[in-house]
Amino acid sequence: MTEILMPKATAVWLVDNTSLTFEQIADFCGLHPLEVRGIADGDVARDIRGADPLVNGQLTRDELDKAQADPNYRMKAVVSRHAEMLKPVKAPPRYTPVSRRQDRPDAIMWFVKNHPEVTDAQIAKLLGTTKATIETVRNRTHWNAANIKPVDPVTLGLVGQLQLDEVVRKAAEKKAKDDARNGGATLQPVGAEPEPEPEVVEDEPDPRRGAEPTAESVFGTRD
Repeated sequence: MTEILMPKATAVWLVDNTSLTFEQIADFCGLHPLEVRGIADGDVARDIRGADPLVNGQLTRDELDKAQADPNYRMKAVVSRHAEMLKPVKAPPRYTPVSRRQDRPDAIMWFVKNHPEVTDAQIAKLLGTTKATIETVRNRTHWNAANIKPVDPVTLGLVGQLQLDEVVRKAAEKKAKDDARNGGATLQPVGAEPEPEPEVVEDEPDPRRGAEPTAESVFGTRD
């Protein structure tokens, strides 16, 4: 059976306008026979307007006539170009030219040094590398560790500036949310009183300081 557009609406039309069995309609529309019976009884899809599969190009008149003449015949839907176009297309894996692959460790080191908040998964997806490679660069166990230096991936031509800004922005927002959830690194517990500052005790003034000198203090006594 080929998936069709608007299966319930199509089933409503077939129930109202043909002599097909519930099993035939269910097989064509991808529904359960009991669900088709519920449509016929008015318990299911009561407010759905029927869609003619002959008009929208999902069924031919010959197929419908064969099915009505033979209860055991199962109709084959016409493959719709529009249905194929509506299917989500998965983006192909990111390809990095061979000439640029040697630059990826430099870009990884740039992330490690300048944006530690960006996760390994984000770096791997952005640069088309693996988490194992990122780990070897971070731990300096890469086979070319002596020659690896942090270089902006935009400068290397591995990513665009908009892509880089988006990844860094998302990582920063996630880190801010995590810090707020954990109470922040610098926040003190609620109700904690700050430690009192040490009291500075000034020295008492010397009573002798500022007094005028006497003869005894200058020349001493004769004894």
